[in-house]
Amino acid sequence: MSAVKKRPFTAEDLYQLQLVADPQISPDGRTIIFSVSRVDRKTEKKYANLWLADADGRTLPRQFTYGDQTDSHPRWSPDGRTLAFLSNRKEEKQAQIYLIPVDGGEARPLTDVKGEFASIEWSPDGRTLAAQFRKKDQEAIEREEDEQKKELGVVARHITSLNYKFDGAGYLPQEKWHIWTFDTETGEETQLTDGDFHETEPRWSPDGRTLLFLSNRHPDPDLHPDAIDLYLIPAEGGEMTKVDTDHNVRKFNPSFSPDGRQIAFMGAARPGDWYQNTSLYVTPTAGGTARNLSAAHDLTIGDYTLSDTPGGTPLPPPTWSGDGRTLYTIAARHGRQPLLAFDAANGSYQPVIDAPGAVHSFHFNADQSRLVYLWGDIEQIAQVNIRQMDTGKSRALTRFNEDWLAEKERGQIEEVWFQGPDGDDLQGWILKPPGFDPAQKYPSILEIHGGPYAQYGQGFMHEFHYLAAQGYVVYFTNPRGSQGYGETFAGAIANQWGTVDYADLMAWADYMEQQPYIDPKRMGVTGGSYGGYMTTLIIGKTNRFKAAAAQRLVSNLVSFYGSSDMNWMLQMLVGTDTQPWDDLEDYWQQSPISLIGSARTPTLIIHSEKDYRCDREQGEQVFVALRKQGVDTEMVLFPDESHGLSRNGRTDRRIQRLEHIARWFNKYLKSDA
Repeated sequence: MSAVKKRPFTAEDLYQLQLVADPQISPDGRTIIFSVSRVDRKTEKKYANLWLADADGRTLPRQFTYGDQTDSHPRWSPDGRTLAFLSNRKEEKQAQIYLIPVDGGEARPLTDVKGEFASIEWSPDGRTLAAQFRKKDQEAIEREEDEQKKELGVVARHITSLNYKFDGAGYLPQEKWHIWTFDTETGEETQLTDGDFHETEPRWSPDGRTLLFLSNRHPDPDLHPDAIDLYLIPAEGGEMTKVDTDHNVRKFNPSFSPDGRQIAFMGAARPGDWYQNTSLYVTPTAGGTARNLSAAHDLTIGDYTLSDTPGGTPLPPPTWSGDGRTLYTIAARHGRQPLLAFDAANGSYQPVIDAPGAVHSFHFNADQSRLVYLWGDIEQIAQVNIRQMDTGKSRALTRFNEDWLAEKERGQIEEVWFQGPDGDDLQGWILKPPGFDPAQKYPSILEIHGGPYAQYGQGFMHEFHYLAAQGYVVYFTNPRGSQGYGETFAGAIANQWGTVDYADLMAWADYMEQQPYIDPKRMGVTGGSYGGYMTTLIIGKTNRFKAAAAQRLVSNLVSFYGSSDMNWMLQMLVGTDTQPWDDLEDYWQQSPISLIGSARTPTLIIHSEKDYRCDREQGEQVFVALRKQGVDTEMVLFPDESHGLSRNGRTDRRIQRLEHIARWFNKYLKSDA
């Protein structure tokens, strides 16, 4: 029998994607629930349903909920008999809480409220669900209904908060997030917090008497986003009290120790400085000194590994061992994302899962004998895995996308370390085209990641495989400014964007140009967000690249200030203490548009019309400037899409984006144009 001929990656592969998210193991460790998302090609709509997997692997995973809706955030009841989840079924736009028996039966709606849920969590006795919920007030409901009846739509938006929009969500409602509880039998609701401040991330105390949550109670939280503190409130309602700790900077993802006497959380060590490591802290519940457990290791805690096939899994909080001696969390390091076990007393750690790959979420059963985790690597899309803790043996429980990926002809991926211009050891990856012939000379594309405080590495990138299938060597690296190599490395670009990071990228291009299979006259460059910033900067600084594609870019830090959903907080991202009107020259010098007069590289501009992170005017400035100078340029705008088009946009638009990029590079890197 002849072997099946393998096919190249195509843009339309995106219709076949099934993305796994948020695996949760039952208290007895026998069953895993998770969500799987899919695309309906006819309608371009995305849906997600829940699936169950046998932890022992004796049977294949099976679909548990059905229908064209989005079922997400599944959570086991403490006795393991019932699942709570969020769903927008019954043609509702907003999700409600549903409960469903695990052994069979219909899902029943627990809530019928107007608003938005962000999270749900069972009480230890299973009688109550706590939720982060933003309720629409009656005036807003009536105004919305009235506007829907009018053909002319919205008349005006009255903005009073700096945080009035968010990319992918649009204009935000005036109402604040608060902590609510819902009786799991009757659905009776109780609002525990109210007022003009957000309250988020509720967590039950082990005895079920108290809820822990986060809130920024500064008189002007818009201008002091780091002033997030821990608060406690009785589960039955009452006065909230602040956890009096000496840590007065941003906190998130808290969790109670098993005895309730300590709280772990992720946080920053100082205000501002977005490049700084996210650290793992422990503080007494009764108040006192917070200890930074990860400080000595120069690690950043969290999920920073980039992929264009995300499933939407929330970052799990630090998880305590049953005896309270250990804290489990994930961290970014050298393109990998291991699961680590920290000693809660002295801060030392041991790797639990550190194979070449990335752990994106994890969850233990009740006695912590089994661990379920979402894991992927540079070659495969993340899947549900299980680990037997006493033996240390792990295995995959799901294999979504395996069939169509097995039919694909792939190029070889090579990891390399090379010397940076200032003596740094830099890490990069080279993806060669399928059927690579070392005797040939190939066109190449340098891919630059966004962030900038993120990392390339052990994350599957369909885009890279697609471009390699077009006959390109695709190469990518983590220049200074990236996460995963320590705080000094990430902070090297603070208030000097486009300097040492540019030098590192050019050193990487130099390294590649010296490879015998690279044609130095057919090199291209592309990137999105901060990668779009760097692409635009590069065409102003050098003509070595024959073509460029700048995507969802930042070109002008002066006009970027205030136009982004990050608004004034841009200064913290860039790393400056000044406002544009105080130091216009500083902002201008770090703006790629200041160099655009020297650009001669044919450049494709790609932007989304509803990009609230990097407003489309950032791309329009570059498009107009290049056209005025006679540089060949085109601009492709995607209506109704956000900054995250390449990862979670409408599928036909994602496909068009890829095809435009390939068309542009084919024009200049595969011809004598």
